[in-house]
Amino acid sequence: MNGLTDDRLSKTFVALSDPTRRAILARLAKGDAVASELARPFRISAPAISRHLRVLADVGLVERRVRARWRVYGLRASGLRAASDWLESYRQFWENSIDRLVEYVQTPSQSNHLAAVTRGATGQRRRRANSSKRSK
Repeated sequence: MNGLTDDRLSKTFVALSDPTRRAILARLAKGDAVASELARPFRISAPAISRHLRVLADVGLVERRVRARWRVYGLRASGLRAASDWLESYRQFWENSIDRLVEYVQTPSQSNHLAAVTRGATGQRRRRANSSKRSK
């Protein structure tokens, strides 16, 4: 990725780091809304909601349209594309890691060896605990 894309990705994640902004995005996923409707579930001022909406608009996650005297906000799914693409590579990494773990656990000789090692370690801990009790 180039510096410009990285900077936009960073700003997108900063915008998504706030729970109020994530809640606003979740609401907008259901359909467009005016600012007062978006503010209703929160105990914050109208200027604070406006700042949240500005942050979301600046990174391209929401779009603002003026309809008569109302500002109507809508979700811009394309704004999440860079974040989604970046996260996708890590999703593939974790899925591959989990697949390897499942294979390891399901291999009989390895799981039997693991159980034996675990039992041995537990026995050693018990012997150490018992010997320390006797020495007191």
